[in-house]
Amino acid sequence: MFTGIIETLGRVVAIEKDQSNVHFTIESAITHELKIDQSVAHNGCCLTVVKIKGNTYIFTAIRETLDKTNLGEWKIGTKVNLERCMLLGARLDGHIVQGHVDTTATCISVEDLNGSWKYTFRYDFDQPTVAKGSVTVNGVSLTVVDSEKGLFSVCIIPYTHEHTNFHTFQAGTKVNLEFDIIGKYVARLIEMQKV
Repeated sequence: MFTGIIETLGRVVAIEKDQSNVHFTIESAITHELKIDQSVAHNGCCLTVVKIKGNTYIFTAIRETLDKTNLGEWKIGTKVNLERCMLLGARLDGHIVQGHVDTTATCISVEDLNGSWKYTFRYDFDQPTVAKGSVTVNGVSLTVVDSEKGLFSVCIIPYTHEHTNFHTFQAGTKVNLEFDIIGKYVARLIEMQKV
């Protein structure tokens, strides 16, 4: 369980293919606090630490993960949003995030609002977004500003722009999406009532 509040940025320093799996080595300021078997959200995708060496750690992505997230597009040097799982009893600053990526989206525009930024994303998935509702983009808990079928936008404050990988986004950037869990359950219940 996560909150969508990014702790730090990591950087991909090695990528090793192993049959259909890929082992990613991440350099991070929080590596010394991690342990093997720990869950860490990488751009919102919950993955398990399998090895630690110095200031780097390794996780393995299977074919399913590579097909449904933006991990397959990572290169050496890619900046990654990192969040460790939440502590029981801690404040929930963002919203309930499972770390299970629903789909990917493409950034179609970045608008400089003179002190903040507006990002618009297009996605091909049945789950709707709701204006003023929550959505997770690359692991970042955000409030939806504009919402249409298959399209939504969010606005970013300077702190988020600087401390997440949003500052690397441009038109064409592929991102991971996780829709609000409560919204997913409501949509599923409505779908089941139609049958």
